[in-house]
Amino acid sequence: MKQLLILAYRGLGRNRRRSLLSALALGIGVALLLFMAAFIEGEMRSSLELGIKLDTGHLQVRRLDYDVAKASLAWEDLIDDPTAIARQVAALEPVRLATPRLYAGGILLTGDESLGVRILGIDPTSEANDVYRNLVGGAWLNPDDREGVLIGASLAAKRNVAVGDRIALLVNTADGGVDEQRFVVRGVYDTHTPTHDQSTILMPLSKAQAMTGAGERASTVWVMLDDMYAADAVAAALTSDRYEVQTWAQMNPLQLEFERYANAMMIVFYLIVLGITATVAVNAMVMAVFERTREIGILAAIGMRERRIMALFLTESFLLAVGGVGIGLLLGGLGVYYMSVHGIYLGNMAADMGLTGFTLGDRLYGYLTAQDAITLVITAFVVTLLASLYPALLAARMEPVRALHGGEA
Repeated sequence: MKQLLILAYRGLGRNRRRSLLSALALGIGVALLLFMAAFIEGEMRSSLELGIKLDTGHLQVRRLDYDVAKASLAWEDLIDDPTAIARQVAALEPVRLATPRLYAGGILLTGDESLGVRILGIDPTSEANDVYRNLVGGAWLNPDDREGVLIGASLAAKRNVAVGDRIALLVNTADGGVDEQRFVVRGVYDTHTPTHDQSTILMPLSKAQAMTGAGERASTVWVMLDDMYAADAVAAALTSDRYEVQTWAQMNPLQLEFERYANAMMIVFYLIVLGITATVAVNAMVMAVFERTREIGILAAIGMRERRIMALFLTESFLLAVGGVGIGLLLGGLGVYYMSVHGIYLGNMAADMGLTGFTLGDRLYGYLTAQDAITLVITAFVVTLLASLYPALLAARMEPVRALHGGEA
């Protein structure tokens, strides 16, 4: 084995420029795929994490007939005494926090313009709302504030609204009617999620209940766990005849489906890109075979078996793959590190494109898993060695006499 490695290394050294370019081509392919794997994984993780923090939580307790899409405010669709239920849920060991929330559809009126928004009634003292505490102006809400609201930075910029301004809200009510009231913008929050911030207005739960006529009821009890993967067990423990418990996986089906689809497509993309880059290495090996025809003939004439000659050229391909993967890990690692630390600024791209079902922030951070990196490295070696079988077989099957004459008949 040692002899093969020495011969293979010398063989690659005969044309160092070609060997370097071949390894570099493979390295660029590996680096590109590492960057793309980190980009896709970062996007999926970011979307799911933001969706959980801003919308779904790890669990939600709702009435059986509650329709999330309609944000129904009918009493029969709301939870009675949500504060007591939240206390009961919070007493379970895996639960970090539980808080009631009320959702209502509404229209924001500013001057002569109107915009459909979602009203979110929250308990301002709950840690569940810490994600909104990044205020770019103003102050946080008080639980007993009867006329204050918080609006998102994207919405404030879009409608030219500032802290202290008065806005009018039309809100659906429990009896099917509409109520209009004026509010003061107490603060402007920024979750760095434009699609969410430009459509969500926060107000104290008690005010939202009073305005919508919901009484002391709530749309849901919003739950966060210490371990998100304990959601199914906790949901099973909370099952009742009056309420349903939805887990984060049930409430984020699009993200999970996209993750499965993306993982399958990345394997295909690995094969395509690495197949293209491996072609460069194969061409280099084929040229090396024809340049070393006389050498191959000598090796065969002194007794080197076909299997041994084939192993020699496969070893050269293996060394090329080692160099290419090493270059790829270095270049790709630097790119992934930059993306994971500084991110890629997306701005309002998700909102401008009208993407729904995904919660995307204004900056995407890469995330490369060990599994993705290992899969890519193994795939690179396998594809390169499989592609190198042709030049290796070509060298092994040369007739010694013809090879000694330089391939001439």
